[in-house]
Amino acid sequence: IILIAIDFIKIPKYNRMQRFCITLLCVLNTYFAQAEDGYKLWLRYEPVLNQQLSSQYKEITKAIYFGDGDPTLDVAKAEVQNGLPKLLSIPVSISKDINKASLVICTIDKLPASIKNQLTSNLEDQPNGSYIIKTIGKQLVVVAPKSIGVLYGTFHLLRLMQSDESINNLNIIESPKIDLRLLNHWDNLDRTVERGYAGFSLWNWHKLPEVIDQRYIDYARANASIGINGTVLTNVNANALVLTAPYIKKTKAIADAFRPYGLKVYLTARFSAPMEIGGLDTADPLNKDVAAWWEEKAKEIYKEIPDFGGFLVKANSEGQPGPQNFGRTHADGANMLAKALKPFNGVVIWRAFVYSEHDPADRAKQAYSEFVPFDGQFAENVLIQVKNGAIDFQPREPFHPMFGAMPQTPLMMEFQITQEYLGFSTHLVFLPKLFEETLQADTHRKGPNSTVAKVIDGSLHSKRISGIAGVSNIGTNINWTGHPFAQANWYGFGRLAWDPNMGSKEIAKEWLKATFSSDPDFVNPMSELLISSRETVVKYMTPLGLHHIMDANHHYGPGPWIKNMPRPDWTSVYYHKADKEGIGFNRSSTGSNATAQYAPELAKVFNDPKATPSELLLWFHHLPWSYKLENDRTLWDNIGITYQEGVNEVREMTTTWEQMSPFVDHERHQLVKSLLSIQLNEAIWWKNACMSYFKQFSELPFPAEMEKPDKSLEYYMSLKFPFAPGIKPKWD
Repeated sequence: IILIAIDFIKIPKYNRMQRFCITLLCVLNTYFAQAEDGYKLWLRYEPVLNQQLSSQYKEITKAIYFGDGDPTLDVAKAEVQNGLPKLLSIPVSISKDINKASLVICTIDKLPASIKNQLTSNLEDQPNGSYIIKTIGKQLVVVAPKSIGVLYGTFHLLRLMQSDESINNLNIIESPKIDLRLLNHWDNLDRTVERGYAGFSLWNWHKLPEVIDQRYIDYARANASIGINGTVLTNVNANALVLTAPYIKKTKAIADAFRPYGLKVYLTARFSAPMEIGGLDTADPLNKDVAAWWEEKAKEIYKEIPDFGGFLVKANSEGQPGPQNFGRTHADGANMLAKALKPFNGVVIWRAFVYSEHDPADRAKQAYSEFVPFDGQFAENVLIQVKNGAIDFQPREPFHPMFGAMPQTPLMMEFQITQEYLGFSTHLVFLPKLFEETLQADTHRKGPNSTVAKVIDGSLHSKRISGIAGVSNIGTNINWTGHPFAQANWYGFGRLAWDPNMGSKEIAKEWLKATFSSDPDFVNPMSELLISSRETVVKYMTPLGLHHIMDANHHYGPGPWIKNMPRPDWTSVYYHKADKEGIGFNRSSTGSNATAQYAPELAKVFNDPKATPSELLLWFHHLPWSYKLENDRTLWDNIGITYQEGVNEVREMTTTWEQMSPFVDHERHQLVKSLLSIQLNEAIWWKNACMSYFKQFSELPFPAEMEKPDKSLEYYMSLKFPFAPGIKPKWD
């Protein structure tokens, strides 16, 4: 209709056909200009449509003074020069005179006394990366003691503009609550990614060190925008080759590219490296030759990369070598590496994800049993990295009992951003809600309000160093994460790493505004959808505390029937223990007594099925199918009803997304719509497969509220997926 109407508008010098073609080209250009592939992430800098705010932004940014002096300040300047013209459709005007500038972006030492004296804090005693955004008279200043703080503050200011927030009369003082804010890449040297669902690894080791892909720079920029300050480049199932001279040179090239963005590099250290690449006949941490080898290796690395972060180590877990192979302890191994790194201010991050095939009682107890007795015996530059729950990144777990139980040792949180157990990159799941649930859980270790967040930020036990890590969901896919909404999990992790007390709903709104639209008619319903999405997935996968009932190896789809595996704790039946008597894992005082690893206040709650929250009921208790819940329905009925609720909620998500089409470009809208179709089909698959399997034991009819399975249990058990993405590599 638009084409026909415009066609009749007379344009001098052009005939009707020429006018039609010009109009068609204009419309097509507009259409494709709006098409998006997701590569820009949350840094799109779309024009501000609110005219009042746009005028305010233009007034404040009409003349900008930039500090200079190092590559990080240059990056901050480039970000403003890139962002403002897109947001405001005006060029950036640079002022050489700081006193005449309307916006000042620099380090504090560059400020004249007239401005500096009006700062409420100089931040000298605050963590690295702290910054101030403050209105002083007619000027807005973005300042920090160090250049990385200036960069973080610059991104913060641009985020306010992207979110349609007023920047009049600001007085923002920001400091990161956690020191080490890391992404853990489970990337292999052959560019496969363990538990990766967004393509191959970003790191093209074959072309390094000569070729620095622009994607490395864009990756570093995205991380800096949310305050992430470190990257572990390689898989925790480590390959010793990464510690050889050629790979250290390649790592140096990445480190050099990342440095202006405040992003340090770390590597995973294979504990047996002295034997595999060092020519030694042992890797015993108490052997002098082994210790000397690691000390020389540290010197070699720091000669090339002076700001190298340190080593992440997976030891004596799932076949990985470690100090126990030589009759030594985790403390022996970690402290030996820590001594090698200490002269260079490097850290050792030692993973607590350990469980032995020789201890069949309860896998959930093993990390606590192996590490808590060594509290206070680790070197000061060692952090113990603990998964959020005691099993393995399940859709829901209670917080790990180690949090708060090692007051003399820094414990570092490990979240999984990649969705290994939550539908890969085909399901929409807003993980910051899961992260928030864990962080705000109360350990009761030092009385009420002894939250997990306070453990990992170091404030509960006055720790010198603190850390948090997220297992990356990033790959070579054009939109970085496979699912457009999986970007929110990377973003949300970064925001919570900066401030673990931030609310997930605030994060959702920030991300939605920057990534799609700031229109309230879009942001409000979509933020509600994001916040509820994690609970939806729990409902259709593992309701009421069920866990680890995914199919084997690849963890794709339901597999509650899995039982014939090399180890019992790799099976599903080990965890749900369904039989004719009932279902669930008894971890109470009458069972494995895993509840005793929590503070007494929590143990008392978890030991009583009536007091245990319903969402964790089957995590801690094996209960009869006829057991009545608070709604006076049986356990069996509640399981089936909850599975159905999950399916229904995916349908509601699909309906909501359909209504969002006016606010979203066609390409991304269609992609998410297609992915929601997959999610719905798989939610139904989960419901049908699990309920059909458990019905064998309950011998009860499906609840009336539940849609009945349309295929047999034998059909669901016959499904095989040998090429599901993200499977562990076969090489050793």
